[in-house]
Parts: sequence; structure tokens; C-alpha cells
Amino acid sequence: MSTPLTDAQIDGALARLPGWSYSDDKLTRSDQFADFSEAMAFIVRVGLLAEQHNHHPELFNVYNTVTISLNTHDAGGKVTSKDIDLALAIQKFWHIRQ
Repeated sequence: MSTPLTDAQIDGALARLPGWSYSDDKLTRSDQFADFSEAMAFIVRVGLLAEQHNHHPELFNVYNTVTISLNTHDAGGKVTSKDIDLALAIQKFWHIRQ
């Protein structure tokens, strides 16, 4: 079972995750893309990355807007180091496209 992070640990991690926020026991980020195709391509990349990490986010898409939310089910739906690690990995290629 994963160990939930403290609010201070989450705040420290958010300093390394521009554009991400923390509320309702989730790390979340939303962004708009040029069009639906670009948004879907990004979702596919996130899905492949999530498989590599064996940790799967909530993904929500409306046309060109993608929202990603992360928390850990086996930690009671709280944020753990798994979520921070995946957010940092996602951030690397999110930053590349900007």
C-alpha cells in the first residue's frame, strides 16, 4: 500500500510542477491544444507514459481541452509519490510542446 504525502510534501512538489494544482485529494492540470487531434495525441502519449509507470491518471477531454487528475487508489484516493513521479514525467513532454 502506498503512503499518502503530507500537505507540505505536496506543496514542495508543486513548486516543481508549474501549471498543476492540488485540491480534493488530487493533483490536476488542464491545458488547451490547437485542436481535437492534438489533444487526443497528447492523451495517447500520457496513456503510454502511464503504462510505463504502472500508474493511471484520470483523463478528461472536451474538444481541445485536456484535464489530467492524479491520486492513488491504494492510498485511499490520496496523493502519493507515485502521483508526483507521474506528474513530473508528464510535465517533461508537456513542457516540450509549449
